Amino acid sequence: MRDDPLFESFELNGLPLDNRVGLAPMTRTSATDEGHATERMARYYASFARGGFSFLLTEGVHPDATHSQGYPNQPGLATDDQADSWAQVVDAVHAEGSPIFAQLMHAGAQAQGNRYGRGPVSPSAYRPPGEMSELYGGSGEFPEAEALDADGLAEVKAGFVAAAERAVDAGFDGVEVHAANGYLLHEFVDPLVNDRDDEYGGSPENRARFPAEVTAAIDEATPDGFVVGVRASQGAVTDEERVWPDGEATAAALFGALSDAGADYVHVTGGDATVPEVPDTDRTLAELALEHAVEDVAVIANGSLGDPENARAALADGADLITLGTGALANHDWPDRVRADEPLDDLDPSVVFEPDASLSDAEVPAPGDD
Repeated sequence: MRDDPLFESFELNGLPLDNRVGLAPMTRTSATDEGHATERMARYYASFARGGFSFLLTEGVHPDATHSQGYPNQPGLATDDQADSWAQVVDAVHAEGSPIFAQLMHAGAQAQGNRYGRGPVSPSAYRPPGEMSELYGGSGEFPEAEALDADGLAEVKAGFVAAAERAVDAGFDGVEVHAANGYLLHEFVDPLVNDRDDEYGGSPENRARFPAEVTAAIDEATPDGFVVGVRASQGAVTDEERVWPDGEATAAALFGALSDAGADYVHVTGGDATVPEVPDTDRTLAELALEHAVEDVAVIANGSLGDPENARAALADGADLITLGTGALANHDWPDRVRADEPLDDLDPSVVFEPDASLSDAEVPAPGDD
């Protein structure tokens, strides 16, 4: 077999990866009502590690017991009991030889289910367009989120830090700060949502400030070998076609601020990682991240890379790593199949996303099945 860039090794903040292909974070609804990870989740995640993915990102995990939860049955790292429940998942993935990172997600204005009895918050008073998704347990229009004041900002930051510390205790190899897809930290970056007139609003540099502060606080609170990454996007769950009106100016401010904050990687996502989509540029979001982040910050590309040739193209354009969502759901052993030049399956939505986003029996190997 010819040399394949997908299967070159890579070192991420001292963590050795044996190929360039990771599992993307994907929203599921299979935790307990109390936000605890389950033994079924352990088998689900371990199957991707067994299939050759060199690193795994969890579904979005809510970091605090106030406003951050996004939907019913979302797992958390908001309490010690929730953190303890993740140990079985981490241990199962490690037993298959892969590291795993917890994605810390504050839902912001896009929250559509909160067991703690709190309403949504956002940088500014804001109601997302469209309606909540029944796939994730919601229905009807979103309520208007309340604007965060100074005390609220401090509470959000403290929640992220405490969740990262619990992730360390649970054995995770790192965390990913979710600043994409229209959730809270993305709402700070997005001038279509953020109309603050303080140091967190207005210019691209100001809008990037709070995500960078959260990242820096997590980096400071966690061990040196613990990976801290950030996910970024233009589009939102409620508006996939959304772009940054000021294009490269936002990209430059955001990726520069995240580099200064100590991020080990930036994980950029969009509809197609191989196609330019940033206004007034001919570059992909990954290429802009490469240009504006410092050299030792890894760039991970995500978006329509389930075709191996698209994945290789993203690496050829400069991305250090790629992640797969749909392709991984259809093929838990995507890396092993591609390495062996075996055919790939297409995703059957009836197996994965019907009637809801909880884990189906077809996705979860039977106990002892390897």
